[in-house]
Amino acid sequence: MRWLVGWSSIAASFGTAGRVPSGPGGASDPYGSGRHGSNGYNGSSGYDGSNGHNGSGGHNGYSGSNGSSAYGSDGRGPDGHGSPYGRPPHPQPPQHGGIADAAYADDPAAQDAERTVHPVGAQLLWGDPDPLWAVGDWRPDEIRTLTADPADPFTRLAVLGCCGATDAELRRALYAARGGALRHLTEWPGSYTAVVQAGRRITVLGDLAGARPVFYTPWAGGTAYATAALPLADLIEAQLDVGHLAALLACPDSPEALGDGTPYEGVRRIPPGHALILREGSREITGYEQVASLAVAAPEADPERAVEGVREALTAAVRARLTAPRHAPETLLPDPGPVPGMGPADRRAARGAPAPGVGADLSGGTASATLALLAAGLPGAPGTLQGSGSRLLAVTFNDLATPQGREGELERAHALAADPRLHHVVVAAAEEALPYAELDGPLTDEPGPSLVSAARERRRLAAGSADHFTGHGARRVLDAHPARMADLLLDRRRRHLLRPVAALARSAPADPLLVPFSVYSAARRLARTPYRAGMEAAAARLREGGAAVAAASGPVDASLAALTWSRPGPAAGWLTGEALAEVSIRLRAAAGRPPLSLRPGEARARALLSRHAADHRVFEQAVEVRSQRLHAPFLDNQVVRAARALPESLRVQPGARAEILRSVLASAGVRELPPGWGATAHTPNETATRLGLRAALTSLLALFAAPLLADAGLVDARVVQQALIDAAEGRPVPLDGLAELVSMELWLRRLLARRGTCWTGTSTPRRRAVPPLDTPLPRLPPRALPAGR
Repeated sequence: MRWLVGWSSIAASFGTAGRVPSGPGGASDPYGSGRHGSNGYNGSSGYDGSNGHNGSGGHNGYSGSNGSSAYGSDGRGPDGHGSPYGRPPHPQPPQHGGIADAAYADDPAAQDAERTVHPVGAQLLWGDPDPLWAVGDWRPDEIRTLTADPADPFTRLAVLGCCGATDAELRRALYAARGGALRHLTEWPGSYTAVVQAGRRITVLGDLAGARPVFYTPWAGGTAYATAALPLADLIEAQLDVGHLAALLACPDSPEALGDGTPYEGVRRIPPGHALILREGSREITGYEQVASLAVAAPEADPERAVEGVREALTAAVRARLTAPRHAPETLLPDPGPVPGMGPADRRAARGAPAPGVGADLSGGTASATLALLAAGLPGAPGTLQGSGSRLLAVTFNDLATPQGREGELERAHALAADPRLHHVVVAAAEEALPYAELDGPLTDEPGPSLVSAARERRRLAAGSADHFTGHGARRVLDAHPARMADLLLDRRRRHLLRPVAALARSAPADPLLVPFSVYSAARRLARTPYRAGMEAAAARLREGGAAVAAASGPVDASLAALTWSRPGPAAGWLTGEALAEVSIRLRAAAGRPPLSLRPGEARARALLSRHAADHRVFEQAVEVRSQRLHAPFLDNQVVRAARALPESLRVQPGARAEILRSVLASAGVRELPPGWGATAHTPNETATRLGLRAALTSLLALFAAPLLADAGLVDARVVQQALIDAAEGRPVPLDGLAELVSMELWLRRLLARRGTCWTGTSTPRRRAVPPLDTPLPRLPPRALPAGR
């Protein structure tokens, strides 16, 4: 796991372990003589070291790379003091506390202390008075820092991640950002986080989708920020926010219920498309994206130019990854030699090390196939060396336990793999790779439904490359949310509803005549419902106990259910009355705070993309393979921005995503696609999920015999156990809701079982953010129970 962390304080003389001393290695040499130490760019994340100091990483946390750092094994400098820059010229007095022990800036513990708090296994990017660290196994090319002028060392820029900007572009952007311009810092290809310091002003920019979020918390009279929430929770020793967990289960697709909170009290998240600006402790959150008018519809964009913009953005995103330096993965274990029935690639994947070079998923769907063919077709050496040529490693997963239902996709994958620029690898697995088969894994920053299938996905990704493309996000970025039909009615473009409504009618042969009337009535009702009234209706539905969600039996039911301002999630039906009352209060409070857009389709599409990006971030952490980077170009800023420029009349048409991606490939020289290209992608395999539930039923029932969710007042253990039994026996149960419940229970147990902390450097021992397992969890405050519960 990789993250960055820093803070801004009111006091200009605020001291940290990143303090730059005077004299040799001091102000004239801001990095001193020991900038990297033995850590270099490969320090451990320190999320859950076995003792919280050496960052070795237990199995319940982010595994690091044995990160001894410039701070020594106990997090201090090589001389035993807080400074990593060498032995001080005079003996230092003993420390009496630290800034992490101070409740506020005037606390005597902060006044008398040698303030040396710093993250475990960190690499200092710049020091006082507003330090910034990079923590984890960052590659050398993933961290880029520059200064505007050697005479002005406090005007500087740090870019962490995959960024396609040149050094000259970074320098020009820094000059512009010094004057307050921010948007251009988000227009480069790639996925990255930018931090700008201009004097005492610190600006941290999040991305448009939310895959690279920024968190912050008040601390020591200032503000600490990070790209992960758990380190900040450790810093302030925060407790769990049970109300946020309830909202995450009841309304996961409604940012109004979640707000800017996180699972940790006091730790906040900036919204996607916003930046955090700190000025000597004060903070401001501002949007850097232009907001369209709420009253007048913008003129419809030219469809051809809009599709051309998507092609350029997606091609630039792929090229940014291909032009980055290649990395050979570190082998965890030596090759045992020939094994009957296993080739070198199979033995390497069994040891958990990816192949060198670049690869991509090839599931047979449009998103993964587009990325694989686009990367293989760009000039240069796109992939790994296989024989005499350079080929891209394409990985297809074949589920032997449930072979029915995906034959068409597997045939398309094999047809696409016939391209001589692709080296095709099929990963086959049976019962051992079913969902719920392996529930042990690393601790993620937040809970997410991908925890129940992480072992299944990790098996597939282990056969991939050191840099691996995935098509995550394409559906949410390019497809039209059903609520966009209400936007078309607001713009008086009714004729554009004919094709999508006709397609829905064809998908319901039982009663096709009533489908157009039902869909049009629901879209018109949503178009005429103000935001405030819609949110109050959603809150009343939860308060009255109407949170049970029936599984959608087809596209028509799914579209009708999505034509609303807010709807309960699939797990809401199993929550207690107290939990639903808490979420309903949150929704009523949010009704008075209008969103960025009052157009229901645009607002719901942004919310769904934000939720998917957050789940993708948890997915990356849960399936992390050492030395591997997962790349999701569809979630890049420029791709999201280009997709938002697509006219709604184009997006709502059936097969719009397939046609857009077909145009992208045609412009790249790929015009021959297999039959069935663009067919509706398969839904999550319900058969595999039920088989996995049936196989793991005993362990799941034991998991919910005394669940932590019940201790927090969110669920009734007996109700969840009965739902697990019903799902295993094939009864109609929302399987997505069960996955969210199981994932959150697993996440809570991993979080409470962790040892150590992300921080060190103070004289008093640091405590971890949440209480141990034998300490009762905080419960929801008493609320009025919904009627009938």
